[in-house]
Amino acid sequence: MGFDDNFVWGVSTASYQIEGAVKDDGRGESVWDMFCRKPGVTFQGDSGDVACDHYHRSEEDIRLMEELGVGAYRFSIAWPRVLPTGVDHIELRGIEFYDRLVDRLLAAGIQPWVTLFHWDYPLDLYHRGGWLSPDSPKWFADYTQVVVDKLGDRVQHWMTQNEPQCYIGLGLHAGVHAPGDKLRWAEVLLASHHSLLAHGLSVQVIRARAKTAPIIGLAPACAMALPDTDSALDIEAARSATFSITSESAWQLAWWLDPVFLGSYPADGERLYGDAMPSYSPEEMKTISEPVDFLGMNVYHGRRVCAGADGKPENVARPSSEPITALKWPVEPSCLYWGPKFYHERYRVPIVITENGLSNQDWVALDGKVHDPQRIDYLHRHLRELQRAATEGVPILGYLQWSFMDNFEWAEGYKERFGLLYIDYKTQERIPKDSYYWYRDVVATNGSKL
Repeated sequence: MGFDDNFVWGVSTASYQIEGAVKDDGRGESVWDMFCRKPGVTFQGDSGDVACDHYHRSEEDIRLMEELGVGAYRFSIAWPRVLPTGVDHIELRGIEFYDRLVDRLLAAGIQPWVTLFHWDYPLDLYHRGGWLSPDSPKWFADYTQVVVDKLGDRVQHWMTQNEPQCYIGLGLHAGVHAPGDKLRWAEVLLASHHSLLAHGLSVQVIRARAKTAPIIGLAPACAMALPDTDSALDIEAARSATFSITSESAWQLAWWLDPVFLGSYPADGERLYGDAMPSYSPEEMKTISEPVDFLGMNVYHGRRVCAGADGKPENVARPSSEPITALKWPVEPSCLYWGPKFYHERYRVPIVITENGLSNQDWVALDGKVHDPQRIDYLHRHLRELQRAATEGVPILGYLQWSFMDNFEWAEGYKERFGLLYIDYKTQERIPKDSYYWYRDVVATNGSKL
């Protein structure tokens, strides 16, 4: 057994990371445009002003996807490209870019998987309170309606939000991502609650207005604990550590997913956060828990735990000699086995791996090619673990590799390369890496040779 005949192989990107053209065709500013102008917050002052110039090169990029043979392309809509101030005025040139993109993808036999929000929050709305504003859920719902009314006759797969842990936790708590704030924990919780409400309202809008029967999910960063051994005690310790709320951290994933899938905030989190908790009504929780069709998992690594003497989870230190990526993330392939397994057990919905990949030290060799054996090995090891989960009955609908092309990697600028395509940022030349051709063979064989 392995991946079934309907398994979807694809690639992922995000609007601010690849589009560029930040001043073209009436696009408004996002918090990332503002953030990147602050001294010292991104590597060498890099920004997404030009990025991969995908806005002007989308036809070339789709041809390369077609040659890759993928069946799905996950991309995000830039909210301020469609609604320059976040609300009211629709910029037709912006929404028509995505309209053409969808048509070109479908003509190439590639399913568009649309993410409505991948961090480029309209700057005008941030100045009106952003996610702290009680109006923010409605702003997001209205934006959703604009996009769905335009694309919902052809787009079937939707994701409401990408990695709220980052745009809330890194952006509003740690201050290392846009907009760069360091709020009190009570305010972080309020912003997170509004983000969850926005998700629920967005689901309602998609269900009500899409003309093609929608398949809806969300794509959080799925942090997880991995059992240090296959003993029952270590497995249970890892499961417990994955979902327990133990600190004032946006990376406690049950805080984001229990409301969506189970209809309530985790009890241990409510006890821990006490008076910092925002007030909310049963009606709001009902909105947040609008049924969705899949859980998108952005998975790159995990931390190892074992069962301590009292059975409680204890972190296991990784030897410094063990492999890490260029971004200094640990290489832990079993995250694509235990992650889907643990999350499906808890939330009982199908899984899509919406991001997984490797930042590598890639460059153009003397032969004019880009050789990236580490990425091939990384993907090979991880996909074998995902295949093991699928073989054991975890319902996994697809795998969307991160990323189709090198891009602006947020605060890390352009020094981190995750792509199957090498981007020469001076010339905008696209060079398929060795991993591009390896992944093409995986897709063509439905993973049967892993």
